[in-house]
Amino acid sequence: MMERLSASPLFKTVGLALGLVLVAAGLFASMAFGLSTIGLSDIYRAATKYDAASNAQIIVHTARMPRAFTAAAIGACLAVAGALIQGLTRNPLADPSLLGINYGASCLIVFAVTRLSISSLPALTAVSFAGAAIAAIAVYMLGAIGRDGLTPLKIILAGAALSALFSSFTQGMLVLNEQGLSEMMFWLTGSVAGRSLEMLQAVLPVMAAGMIGALWIARHMNVLTMGEHTAQGLGQRTALIKIFAGIIVVALAGSSVAVAGPVGFIGLIVPTLVRPFTGSDYRWIVPYSAVAGALLLLSADIAGRFLIRPEELPVGIMTAIIGTPAFIAIARKGLAQK
Repeated sequence: MMERLSASPLFKTVGLALGLVLVAAGLFASMAFGLSTIGLSDIYRAATKYDAASNAQIIVHTARMPRAFTAAAIGACLAVAGALIQGLTRNPLADPSLLGINYGASCLIVFAVTRLSISSLPALTAVSFAGAAIAAIAVYMLGAIGRDGLTPLKIILAGAALSALFSSFTQGMLVLNEQGLSEMMFWLTGSVAGRSLEMLQAVLPVMAAGMIGALWIARHMNVLTMGEHTAQGLGQRTALIKIFAGIIVVALAGSSVAVAGPVGFIGLIVPTLVRPFTGSDYRWIVPYSAVAGALLLLSADIAGRFLIRPEELPVGIMTAIIGTPAFIAIARKGLAQK
């Protein structure tokens, strides 16, 4: 019954509209709940008729509103990046974090901050893209070594090895720079707290371009996931599609890491959650992943404010708490099907 419903365009459209409503509710909840609860009237006035004399509106305008929109944008980008990576590798366990892309971007950012004293966000954004690209290329090259070429298992192993390598380099640089350690540690856990709208606006054009590119390439991903030889037989330039998809993934993951640090597991969990509703059609998987990713990261950020009150858990820790059992469940399901 579920498969029959998921095949209906009307069902998918209604589901996507419902998801957007839930994201809007999540944005309001993110702005309302925290150490102090703020009413909807103050949230509305902070967005439309900001009064700098109101403490509640100051909190919303300067802290919670940027945090909410940053969480939604990053959740959407990481989820779509994960969906594309899983399509490229035909591996449900692939995501920007597990393949080392997030860690590569983080490593290069830490190097730029601690060794080159770079603090400009546009410059750090460019550094983040470079680190993500280096990691992606390295994983692809390592995964392609051997007679059987690129396989899902080899990609995961190469990603795990490079993630450990980049993490070691990052920790080594921070150990040698105590001031850098105190400045970077909270960012390295993955957090949307303390981010400003200006930080989000700096990377928003790249995020938007990545999203548009993902929607454009979705129909080509449908052909590519049929298999290399089948796609080529249908006239697809598979190498070109893979390059474009890789650029889109680097743009989405790199811009997210530049703002929030290495937030993991979103790209792993979300595509798996949406496939029962979308089927294998990437024209639906991409928008559904964007909506579900935004909702998941908003929910994780809100939950992190209450678990150890009055302190907060960074959203990167919350996604790890959610994502680790999900990773085990997906892995067990994959092994059971073999």
